[in-house]
Amino acid sequence: MSLSLVLIVLGAAFLHAFWNALVKGSDDKTIVLGFIALGHVLPGLVIVALAPAPEWDIAPFILVSTLIRWGYYYFLNVAYRMADFSLVYPIARGFAPVLVALGAQIWIGESLSVLTWLGVLVVAIGVMILAGNIFAKSLPLMLLLSVGIVAICIASYSLVDGVGIRQSQSIMGYIGWLLISEFCVVLFIFSAHRSRLFSMSVKTSLLSVFSGFLAAAAYALVLYAKTEAPLGVVSALRETSVIFAAMIGVFWFGEGPKRRRLLAGVIVGIGTILTGLEN
Repeated sequence: MSLSLVLIVLGAAFLHAFWNALVKGSDDKTIVLGFIALGHVLPGLVIVALAPAPEWDIAPFILVSTLIRWGYYYFLNVAYRMADFSLVYPIARGFAPVLVALGAQIWIGESLSVLTWLGVLVVAIGVMILAGNIFAKSLPLMLLLSVGIVAICIASYSLVDGVGIRQSQSIMGYIGWLLISEFCVVLFIFSAHRSRLFSMSVKTSLLSVFSGFLAAAAYALVLYAKTEAPLGVVSALRETSVIFAAMIGVFWFGEGPKRRRLLAGVIVGIGTILTGLEN
């Protein structure tokens, strides 16, 4: 994997951690997610207008990915209502590369090396350190289920989009239509919560749309990288966002315990990097 691709994916990782932090720091996370989805749709319209259209046979990939991301948004919202950003984000993202690596091996035959398995083990250790109070039964079952479902959703749409964009005849066209598909999320959230929508300040609304631009840019970069490198490798580097998330949670939101969360974030980051070093 070239240095330029590594830098692209790391940049996407930071953008993703940052927009998640903006959601966590908002008062009305549901409406903010609606504006973030709108921030996907707007650049998607521009891309579709300028880029060649993809072949129709990749439409099922876009549809399935969209449905999975609906579930991702819902359960991410639930999890952020119940726990700290620096707890929810690293656990959900930390498990994702493990699932993506296994899924890619089963679906498209991307085999796992010994070094990759070592990285998987390190990720698991980091997650256990971060989620140590799970064993003290201090976290509600709904939180554990929500975070687990978020991780499964992340891995699922990562695999679907990774395969779909490789089969597409137009990389930008696939990305554009995938972003436009977020309009259904916008329509559902805004129509179901009209009163809360109009009570949102202009500043918060614009910031949320900007966060959507960041999220769209982050995922577009990751999708491009998936056309040039193995899915498991891209996913591993992509999840170094847990390091950024841990730092944001500790230094921005003042969440704790600081040492354990920073240590766990670094360990998970090391593990995800290890999963991609040999490829």
